[in-house]
Amino acid sequence: MQSSWKRLRRNKGAVAGLLVITLAVLVSISAYLISPDHTPDANRMVLEIEGQHPGFRTTMLAVQKERAVPSVSFFQRLLHGQESDVTWIPIRSWHFKDSALVIQRYVDESTSREEVYSLEQVWYGLPSAAPMPLSRLQENIRHRRIFTQTYWLGSDKFGRDILSRLLLGTRVSLGVGCIAVIISLSIGVLLGAVAGYFKGRTDDAVMWLVNVVWSMPTLLLVFALTLALGKGFWQVFIAVGLTMWVGVARIIRGQVLAIRELEFVEAARALGYGHVRIIVKHILPNIMGPVMVVAAGNFATAIVVEAGLSFLGVGVQPPQPSWGLMIKENYNFIITHNPLLALAPGIAIMLLVLAFNLLGNGLRDALDVRSKI
Repeated sequence: MQSSWKRLRRNKGAVAGLLVITLAVLVSISAYLISPDHTPDANRMVLEIEGQHPGFRTTMLAVQKERAVPSVSFFQRLLHGQESDVTWIPIRSWHFKDSALVIQRYVDESTSREEVYSLEQVWYGLPSAAPMPLSRLQENIRHRRIFTQTYWLGSDKFGRDILSRLLLGTRVSLGVGCIAVIISLSIGVLLGAVAGYFKGRTDDAVMWLVNVVWSMPTLLLVFALTLALGKGFWQVFIAVGLTMWVGVARIIRGQVLAIRELEFVEAARALGYGHVRIIVKHILPNIMGPVMVVAAGNFATAIVVEAGLSFLGVGVQPPQPSWGLMIKENYNFIITHNPLLALAPGIAIMLLVLAFNLLGNGLRDALDVRSKI
């Protein structure tokens, strides 16, 4: 392992891929903490500012909601976000008039309209008895209810922050890759090891199943499984994983066929060890290199397949953010005035898939025992 790690560190592409993957994992874990929109699914809609360019900046008025919003624990916020207790209203200008707040509400780039809110409505929600003095109430609203919001990557057609949804979409891409790799490795390693070790009719039966599954178009098979399991977050994970095990099984079978004839396996049989112990304790540890390489490749494939399914509407369902779904929602902006709304998630998919492919190539070279240290 030390020599393999040395070879891997010398591969600049693999190191760069590993750094990108590590950064993506950290972003997926802390997405709700670092994103500008910390509401569940980054789904804060401000329809007046839909389809804005990256770097768009506007003044917002935060009006307290009429109903109370319960606060959640830090762990729940980390996992699911925190529902906002205020409603954002984009404004062009504002001023106080006695016990009221007069605003010019942003309608579009050339239009605004005047609205009047009582100070109690802005601060407390519904007008109520306000024990706070008028001057202090105005000061609190000035500093805590009126602020400038920047949309660094623009806003989508519903006025949601693209950057927040892009960060949160990292969870879906990494999640589908992780679940798909676990499922594909579990099934593929099991069937491949059994076919390669026992050979004969067992090998013929397993390879017949592999050839049947492999003869079906991958995307069509994923469609069928998705429709059978239903549309949703976990269903697409399982559907993608159930279509990727055939390649793993073929590779593992070939590796086991070569290793089962070596002397240490014959020695284990001579000592009376059972088949399960020989496969688990003696054969599988010696083929972990190819397994890791296949896992990295399957991870990248799963990300692309999930993005394609979400783009076609049978993957992750709105409002949950997914990079493929973001491309679907914003691809019409490519030929209009704001192509980056669709290009940003596309670039994210490209970078993450490239990172896993570079890491897979680096692992292949590093785990090759015939290469020089």
